[in-house]
Amino acid sequence: MNQRDQTDQRDQTCLLIYDGQCRLCVTAKKGLEQLETHAEATPVRMVPYQSEEAKQALGESYLPGRPKVAFLVRPNGEIARGLDAFLALLPGIKGGRALSVLLSFPLVKPFGYVLYWFVARYRYSIFGQASLAEVSESASIPNQKTSPK
Repeated sequence: MNQRDQTDQRDQTCLLIYDGQCRLCVTAKKGLEQLETHAEATPVRMVPYQSEEAKQALGESYLPGRPKVAFLVRPNGEIARGLDAFLALLPGIKGGRALSVLLSFPLVKPFGYVLYWFVARYRYSIFGQASLAEVSESASIPNQKTSPK
């Protein structure tokens, strides 16, 4: 792949920004990297909130310290936060469309928001802290699988 192709691909990639010091977040990131995606899915790169790239991508939305939620920065610059960041990924993940349908039922999605808030709020006391060294080894691995099946 030449330099221009890499730049074009990066311009069409969503950026999932997660808390690189949260053990749950780091584990979730690794799990998302292992999931199979649909061929037509928008590529997603994952970077820790504690990185310079996250700070630049979030602009004024970036606040020093631990983030309260995860962020999804779309290629057009739009930012989704919290549960909405993950819901935006569902259609591209195998089995995600079924989960999207489940979340369309009354009370299911509001319950998801409450559950996300609770876990995000207490994630350090429940799951503990991860070292940034654990994150940095795989921070630039894209979510897309590149090998043919």
